[in-house]
Amino acid sequence: MVIGYLAIFILVIAMSVYAVIRIGQFNEVTQSVLKTNNRIMDDAEKLIDAILSQVRYERKFIISRDKAFYSQFLYFKSDFDRYLEEVMLISNSSQVRSFLNTAKESYQNYQSLFNEELKYLETGQSYSQQWYTQEKERASNSIIDELEKLRTYIQQNTTDKIKKLYEAGTEARRMAMVMIGAFLILGIAISFFINRSITQPISIVMKKTREIAKGDFKGNLNLSSPPELAELAGAFNLMCSKLSELDKMKSDFFSTMAHELRTPLSTIKMGTSLLLEGVEGPIMEEQKKLLKLIEGESNRLIRLVNSLLDLSKMEAGMMTYHFEQKNLAPLIDQAIKEIGPLVESKKINLEAKIMEGLPVIKMDSERILQVLRNIIGNAVKFTPDGGLVSVSARTVDQGMEVSVADTGPGIPPENLSTIFEKFQQVTTKGPSQNKGTGLGLAIAKQIVTHHGGKIWAESKLGHGSTFIMVLPA
Repeated sequence: MVIGYLAIFILVIAMSVYAVIRIGQFNEVTQSVLKTNNRIMDDAEKLIDAILSQVRYERKFIISRDKAFYSQFLYFKSDFDRYLEEVMLISNSSQVRSFLNTAKESYQNYQSLFNEELKYLETGQSYSQQWYTQEKERASNSIIDELEKLRTYIQQNTTDKIKKLYEAGTEARRMAMVMIGAFLILGIAISFFINRSITQPISIVMKKTREIAKGDFKGNLNLSSPPELAELAGAFNLMCSKLSELDKMKSDFFSTMAHELRTPLSTIKMGTSLLLEGVEGPIMEEQKKLLKLIEGESNRLIRLVNSLLDLSKMEAGMMTYHFEQKNLAPLIDQAIKEIGPLVESKKINLEAKIMEGLPVIKMDSERILQVLRNIIGNAVKFTPDGGLVSVSARTVDQGMEVSVADTGPGIPPENLSTIFEKFQQVTTKGPSQNKGTGLGLAIAKQIVTHHGGKIWAESKLGHGSTFIMVLPA
């Protein structure tokens, strides 16, 4: 008995030491992500914003000679210098310092070029403004490229560290199972205790590590004991919070890029339209076909950019809604009329079953019309030629229900819960494989949820789909 308990005691001590070592490794990697990687990512984003702002205000100053723009330029220059110094202090990797040093050299070159140009402006001497503009743009692009490389490197480094946590958890679990086998020989009761106190928490950590690797950053890891694992759970939750912030930064980046893309796309569209109208002279038929193709693709990109902007505003809570007491029936009629040409071309039978005397509800009519266009348009798009699409509206206990049913290929059961997430698309088999941006249903869900309603889909493969929207009265 004494020998048995002594063996158990030794196993317990050995297991505790092993667990502490592993937990220390977990904490070390987690703290590295939190204190270094996340700060570098944040500072890199701020540096990119600062250099873009400097370029913007510097160009405005060169054109207008307005001192206010020069003051703004100096303000963002100060920000850039401060962030660069901060990230240089916290970086402990030669690769990171290499990116930063290259960016710093390009930044010094950019500042030198601007200072030279400034002297020309102050003295009134003539100079090659185009050359300076090109060189400054080349320098600023070099800065942004190096900072983007830095962000990519840090993201990969963070992923590697998370994988390291996962591998360490796997090894820890394997060792724990070996120890549990030894405990079973000496006593089932003690082995059960060891299993619950050590193995189970490690399994939870492993599961959470897998979730993080899949992009689920919800900080819901709750471990009350042992204290070391509770501390690890707290560090995990803090890491998840920081990773969520990084995800938001990514969304903000998409939003910024969408803003930057919309202006040149609009310019391309306007220029194409002017050429098609013959403003610059007559064009040949082949040229007209090419211009129409460019115009169509420009319109498609503009719609995509607008969808990205709408979704970014909705996710950030910045979308403005104008609620009024409105009747839903005219909006359904309008959405059906707009889709009419596509319905006729596909020879689809589109039915509308709208209950008479529908009550008015409080809504933003433009946004609800956007939802109706999306779900009715999807039904028509995925319904084969000669099929049937049915749109119905009626009052229910919760408010008002609108349903759109089609005779398309249907949606696989595993996709019903994800089709309302952004960039999620369902691949259909057959001659008509429709593709979109994967944003329409995500935007529709955001709009309906903001109205206090619900939207979902019901489907069975080969028997069509039904999208149902319920808005409160």
